[in-house]
Amino acid sequence: MPAADLATQKLASRKGARRMAEIPAPVLRAMQRGELETKTLVEWLAVDLRLLMTHVLPEAGLAKERARILRAFAPLESEGISKRMKGLGAILHETLSRHPQKKSVFERLAAHRSDIVRSLAAYSVGADGSLQLRERLRIAKRFAADGHMGVRETAWDSFRAYLEPQLPQALKLLQAWVRDRDFRVRRCAVEATRPCGVWTAHLETLKADPSPAEALLEPLKADPERYVQASVGNWLNDASKSRPDWVRALCKRWEKQSRCSETKWIVNRALRTLKKGKR
Repeated sequence: MPAADLATQKLASRKGARRMAEIPAPVLRAMQRGELETKTLVEWLAVDLRLLMTHVLPEAGLAKERARILRAFAPLESEGISKRMKGLGAILHETLSRHPQKKSVFERLAAHRSDIVRSLAAYSVGADGSLQLRERLRIAKRFAADGHMGVRETAWDSFRAYLEPQLPQALKLLQAWVRDRDFRVRRCAVEATRPCGVWTAHLETLKADPSPAEALLEPLKADPERYVQASVGNWLNDASKSRPDWVRALCKRWEKQSRCSETKWIVNRALRTLKKGKR
């Protein structure tokens, strides 16, 4: 194996930094060049998107468009990371929509070794308002199954805004996701439909009446993966803040129907706010 590949492999196997000051210069440099995935949120925040795009765009087939993309991105550089990512995704979408090799360029971005570049590809899809919901979810599924958590978070965030206006159809389409063999896909369907969420707009329809999503959650009440269990518990905890009656009734039924440790863990997580407030 070439020395350069061995060096990259060694950097990839590192323990992720918890503080900006802990990021070794070679690691930051490799992440800025799109040669290395981030390991932690701190590393993700440390990456300069302008530098990353400077290196990545030519290899993705956007060398001629690089200067224009960076000019369009300049006003966004003082914004928060979410606005920067979504804004850059929108710029990429606009660029790709006019590109003669749109599909091949998108594929290079969507399959890139950098998790941030893959996330930007997901956001470029999110910026395409012309897609039908079925097609939007079909494209997003590859990002939902990504090996990097940051990309998986981007996946649901890229299509969440399109769910509420078409909620019955969205919940129906996501039924296949909660039955998928890939636990990451199952989890994404739940996170995308959480009534409140953490850093995203609320789904007011499900806050007022979470019952339409019951069929989506039902297949997961005893899911074997803790990653999925936590998401289901968090979904119900969200709902408990506006509809404690519905959450209590659902948890009571689940406890009777599924007497296993997985369901018990989900229920405990779902009821944590209600237990704390004794509502």
